[in-house]
Amino acid sequence: MKPVTVRTSPSLALIKYWGKIPGGTNIPATSSLAVGLHDLRTTTRVSAGDPSGTDEVFIADEPQPAGHFAPVIEALRSHARSLGRTHADIPVRVDSENSFPTAAGIASSSSGFAALVLALHAWWDLDLPMHELSRIARTGSGSAARSVYGGFTRFAAGAEFAEPLYAADWWPELRVVVAVTDSGRKSIGSRDGMERTRTTSPFYEPWVEDAVRLTRLAEDAIAQRSLVTLGPLMRESYLRMVGTSIAASPPVLYWLPASVGVIRACDELRHAGLEAWETMDAGPQVKILTTMRDLPQVQARIAEVHGVQDILVSRVGGDAET
Repeated sequence: MKPVTVRTSPSLALIKYWGKIPGGTNIPATSSLAVGLHDLRTTTRVSAGDPSGTDEVFIADEPQPAGHFAPVIEALRSHARSLGRTHADIPVRVDSENSFPTAAGIASSSSGFAALVLALHAWWDLDLPMHELSRIARTGSGSAARSVYGGFTRFAAGAEFAEPLYAADWWPELRVVVAVTDSGRKSIGSRDGMERTRTTSPFYEPWVEDAVRLTRLAEDAIAQRSLVTLGPLMRESYLRMVGTSIAASPPVLYWLPASVGVIRACDELRHAGLEAWETMDAGPQVKILTTMRDLPQVQARIAEVHGVQDILVSRVGGDAET
């Protein structure tokens, strides 16, 4: 069979998913609203593996622990078997690479697992609905449930799959600037950071309760395409997420001096009348929402911050390409 190649984009949470409901597999305790980053891409290729071997997964030519990906692969293989696909039991080889730093806090797991699900879906010639692909992707990474769609998405608290809100062209003038402060792997994985926060932070329950309000208001702001309304809500979400995780024992802290420098630079830009609303996730990188009009000035100011290694710019989008 001919190899199948799929390209997807990471899903940037504007309102954060941080914390999981015990007893499930990546079932979010807080709702998240997110946007796909069109110009950052994960490229995943599925081909036939060694018939006498096992499934293999490589990221940037580095072999990965097979068990991490097995639940997703086997869920789709089960569907292929039920349809009598003759190649369902042939091991697969998965080769994936990112156009942005991997495992560094730019949601590479969201685009990676979404690409894996979509590529296997095409490889085995399945016909599953998108919400089912989202559900399967979630078992690999919670945020991957959003990445299968692209555009603007919602992943509700307690849900098994995400749902699309608006297509990529809903907000064409919006731009996302990613200030890369460290391209290496983050010190604590998101999964471990979430669980430590849930089990040890005294602020975790208030964070979960308050996220309901932030989600409702932010969804209205996206509907109105109002960055001046959405921006402060984004800041509340990520700062409260960070405050909750810092209060864990031991603390979960990803920030670097350059991260703080970018946050302060965004504050300066806003005081100068520019749209520059930052957010952060599990990692030291800072993502900034701005407009086409203000993008050149935002880029120039962020480039001046000591410790910023690279600046990535993306349009809204992230629809998968096969």
